Amino acid sequence: MIFSKAGFGGAVADFEAAVVAQDAKRSGKAFIRLQETFGRAKETELFAGGPRLAAVLEQVPPSPRSVVAVLVGACVERGADAERCAPGVLAGLRAALEGAVAFGEAWAATGGGAFPVPDDGEPGEDIVERTGFEAAVGWWTLSQWEMAAVALLNHRAVRAALDGEAVRAGLDDATVHGQAGSGRGELLRLLTAVAQASGQELRCLSYALQVLDDEPLVVLHRPTATGYLLRLSGIGDNFQLHTLLADALIGGGHVAGRAPSPQEVAVCRETPGQVETAGSFELVAPDGDRLWNEGTPADIPVVDGVRLLVLDEPSYARSWPAGRFFPGMRGDLILERALEPEETERWLARVSPAGELTG
Repeated sequence: MIFSKAGFGGAVADFEAAVVAQDAKRSGKAFIRLQETFGRAKETELFAGGPRLAAVLEQVPPSPRSVVAVLVGACVERGADAERCAPGVLAGLRAALEGAVAFGEAWAATGGGAFPVPDDGEPGEDIVERTGFEAAVGWWTLSQWEMAAVALLNHRAVRAALDGEAVRAGLDDATVHGQAGSGRGELLRLLTAVAQASGQELRCLSYALQVLDDEPLVVLHRPTATGYLLRLSGIGDNFQLHTLLADALIGGGHVAGRAPSPQEVAVCRETPGQVETAGSFELVAPDGDRLWNEGTPADIPVVDGVRLLVLDEPSYARSWPAGRFFPGMRGDLILERALEPEETERWLARVSPAGELTG
């Protein structure tokens, strides 16, 4: 596609050419134009511009690289191809996480103390002297990489590609879905190391990396001693899962209770917005630990190769705005079948008896 010299398309073309030529002065001017013209960009410019910017990310100098990544993510949010943009952005995310880990190690080795709070500029000379430039930039730009990466991870195909890295590394499906692969698992490992060193959790990135797709889930409704096999995809947190479970089981006529309204269910799938809802269950792990709504479906333990969730009567009344943790991500929960009584009995034998909740 030929870009016009004016507007976002022209800025992309100029920036791309300047970066490839390593022309710092020209790329600096084009970088400013990228930011100035993005808001007025045409759909065709965004579709073509996102992948082209993603393709040259590795060659962009460290400090502005994260801002360009945010622009790529914004292009994806407005329709650019997420799969084409993902490799460059996720490689940059990993590099930033590795830099932030190195920053934490250097910071501790040079006296420690509270981590500095990044501002809109570059890290100061005193920071760079303690940790090195690349490590400092990794920590300084991490929130921007989080923003860019989450925009890409909203797309199931991007999440599947990360799982594919684990498959190519020779890991089995259970390990891949357990987040221990060389794709998502490595990013989560680095993210955990950063959180432990800094005391700051990048919750959106953490949750996005833990999203499950096409994941079987066995649910035991303890009050009725009934069991169900479901399959979940794209669910960002357990608030969203809770509402969709109530729709599948109560709304489906399988157990008694308050069924969520169609509007409450819709906003948990793909309709924009939030609608007030109320809790219908207590979410419990097989060992009796409480599973909080604030957590994610990845918190549900795996038993015999499948995630196993117990539902008890709610211990107290609770309400919240139903909706999606990731507004750009479609969520779904499908009830595949009710378990036979003998199957349910076998699963119930694997869980702790009802009692006082722990955790």
